[in-house]
Amino acid sequence: MDNDTDPQNPIRRLMQWAITPPQSYGVYLVGLILVFVLSFYAGTLKPKHSAAPSVTAPAAPRG
Repeated sequence: MDNDTDPQNPIRRLMQWAITPPQSYGVYLVGLILVFVLSFYAGTLKPKHSAAPSVTAPAAPRG
């Protein structure tokens, strides 16, 4: 298996490169920053409010 001459899949080569120790720290850090930025961005979005139908609540009987 170590003597395979077939070209490796590019995704497999990228994963092999990303899990070696110096690069793995950078990949982890980039992932953390990406999660932080995306969650911060999602938190700043304003929800779209649709026009709510004007339904009045039933009043309590007076008496």
